Amino acid sequence: MTSAAMTLRDSLRTMMLTPALSGREERMMRLLENAFGSLADQVETDRPGNVIARFDGTDAKAPRVMLFAHMDQLGMLVRKIDDGGFVRLERLGGVPEKVLPGTPMLLETEAGELLPGVIGPKAHHATPQEEKSAVTPYGALFLDLGFSSREEALARGVQVGCPVVYRPRFDLLGEHRVAGTTVDNRGGCAVLVETARRLREKPHRCTVFVVGTVQEEFNLRGAMVAAEQIRPDIAIALDVVVSGDTPDLKDRTEAALGGGPVLGMYSFHGRGTLNGVLPHPALVRSTRDVAAAAGIPLQRNATGGLLTDLSYVQLVGRGVAPLELSFPARYTHSPVELCDLRDLEGLSDLLEGLLLSWGPDTDLRR
Repeated sequence: MTSAAMTLRDSLRTMMLTPALSGREERMMRLLENAFGSLADQVETDRPGNVIARFDGTDAKAPRVMLFAHMDQLGMLVRKIDDGGFVRLERLGGVPEKVLPGTPMLLETEAGELLPGVIGPKAHHATPQEEKSAVTPYGALFLDLGFSSREEALARGVQVGCPVVYRPRFDLLGEHRVAGTTVDNRGGCAVLVETARRLREKPHRCTVFVVGTVQEEFNLRGAMVAAEQIRPDIAIALDVVVSGDTPDLKDRTEAALGGGPVLGMYSFHGRGTLNGVLPHPALVRSTRDVAAAAGIPLQRNATGGLLTDLSYVQLVGRGVAPLELSFPARYTHSPVELCDLRDLEGLSDLLEGLLLSWGPDTDLRR
């Protein structure tokens, strides 16, 4: 394993073990503030919680670049506390109901204390045959924190609205692969920190804003606030893309773990949002050329049914040239997401090449 991969692994471990539900990103905010503090020319956190690190370029006529990844994760909120101390939950983000029964969870109290709990499945021996293959709706599930009464739960600081997430986990599988919670999108955040380190070490003509964004899993719009302040010419979103190298998804996409970073050619979601990203042709050419020159394997992806927060960032001001770069991940939105550290390293290498290549002669005209 290379030194860059080991650095990414260590950053990823720290971030994956850091709970930060959408709207409650404070722990990840502090982590990125500290990471960027010794590297950037300026670090600020805006009112919604976006962490913005500025790296000054050497040429004022070069494009302004916003490179970002979301800090938040999906999860649940306390909806109701039963008389027996059991907690009913409301879903925040695309939590798959079928993975919930039997899943270890973590609740953050009003005072910030982290309480372990479990979502209890009905005992197998008491489950009727017709229910054994059914998916239980999340509204019918409950979180067991070990309390015997509502009063006991309230006394520990459990209140309606408290955040609940998968209990954080990090497992190294073999030499290169990582499984656990919040690979989406702590992998992107780890690449942000690695890219920030490289920007500190090498001169670049563009002024680059490296941003950890909020509330992507909630409504995708937290990044817009940062973009309104930055007014970038180019915006690059880092996120996961569904890996198609498992038996159940082999016909969905060509993206595969260990195959390198992924260039997004099309993303779209029509149900309730009607938005997506078509990458700027000049940025597609840049990405292709930099990858080829550096010998970085580059995968491509075109898929519907998903969005990133770039969908809204691209609409800021007079319009922003968009580029989605990703790394493949298996089992997305579950407690056992899986990625390959070599893809994160390749993505870091690609970003370094892109950010060093752009200057005042970069033509973003269509």
